[in-house]
Amino acid sequence: MMEDTFEASLSRPSPPEGWSRALQALWWDARDDWERAHGLVQMDEADRQCAWVHAYLHRKEGDPSNAAY
Repeated sequence: MMEDTFEASLSRPSPPEGWSRALQALWWDARDDWERAHGLVQMDEADRQCAWVHAYLHRKEGDPSNAAY
């Protein structure tokens, strides 16, 4: 996905249909809704992309011990 496409989507009330949970979580995080982003990636912790975004969210939060796993 191109950065400009992602940024343009941020003016919408919700992420576009068909996006992965990981991408939706990044979208919600970009809209300053950390809790919603976190909830999405927790739904599928076995997915590598969700695990990566989950770790990113915990690093952003300032919780490196939770990001380490």
